[in-house]
Amino acid sequence: MYHMRDLVLALNPRMYFTRVAVYQGNSTLFLKKINHHDLEKETYPSFENQVDFRTSVILDELKENDIEIKNIKVVIGRGGLIKPVESGVYRVNPKMIKDLSSAEFGDDVVNLGGLLANGIAKAIDGAHAFIADPVVVDELQDIARFTGRPEFKRRSIFHALNHKISARKYAKIKYSEYEKMNLIVVHLGGGISIGAHKKGRVIDANQAYDGDGPFSPIRSGSLPMGDVIRMCYSGKFTMDEMLKKQTGDGGLYSYFNTHSAFDVCQLRDAGDEKAAEVLSAMAYQVSKYISSLYVCFDGEKIDGIVITGGLAKDDAFVREIRNRVEIIAPVYVMPGAEVLGALSYYGQMILRGETEIKDYD
Repeated sequence: MYHMRDLVLALNPRMYFTRVAVYQGNSTLFLKKINHHDLEKETYPSFENQVDFRTSVILDELKENDIEIKNIKVVIGRGGLIKPVESGVYRVNPKMIKDLSSAEFGDDVVNLGGLLANGIAKAIDGAHAFIADPVVVDELQDIARFTGRPEFKRRSIFHALNHKISARKYAKIKYSEYEKMNLIVVHLGGGISIGAHKKGRVIDANQAYDGDGPFSPIRSGSLPMGDVIRMCYSGKFTMDEMLKKQTGDGGLYSYFNTHSAFDVCQLRDAGDEKAAEVLSAMAYQVSKYISSLYVCFDGEKIDGIVITGGLAKDDAFVREIRNRVEIIAPVYVMPGAEVLGALSYYGQMILRGETEIKDYD
């Protein structure tokens, strides 16, 4: 039974910090980016090995800020790389913990979302652990899965949580329903994902986790495959080094040695011509991929192009995209990542019994 004092704890783990928020109804009681400086000094064999450390630090922060931990009933983390699932809320169960810990479906810091939720919930009597709309939400139409080699199928790995919540917010602004609209949603973060949302389902999207699509602050994007293959066999790089070039040290990082798009935007604003040129190229690639999704709607009207994520705060970058694509549909910008807010939205629905809780199997 739902009580007014019940709290939701939302978690978004990143490489060297965890974004944490505590909500009571629509009120935010606590919001903090908790830095884990020790992670930069220590070498952990896997993200799983960080769970106890991060759990302890987060619980200490909550206690120091006078959060009534005993009132936390829902601990909800960003969903990680598990097997493909349908959109929705999932309880963290032993099967999910096993798949996240083993990194069978991919090794990324996002896997800590479910693991941390589980670790913290175990430390609080009456709390339960969940994830919502993990990055592997799969609603692709079959034709979108094909590649030019039968050995490879395109997979659905994108910023599903932010996509879905941003699309639903836009639908509400337009006094409509997400399930009745055709939208192109663009997440501009460390990775960039662009999806075709047709009547409530993401029927096509770039495989953002592997760097497919536009290059981004940390990902190389789609590259000339012949050159990549020759580099792989040059004898100069290991497989792990090549993977890191694609999905960790690619994109803006490879040009400017920073994982921060904000830093590169500052360089551009200070008159750095190279920064301006590379950012324009990235905006051009984003625009090109948005345009390519027009064909996914089979001639139906597109109701809007929704641009969200941290980089959406940069007016100059967004303007370059808007100028190229607004002929397709109206462009609406929702600056900033909505991860914690989206998790809170689902957390309140869990408390009120307004959403189905699905089992991962």
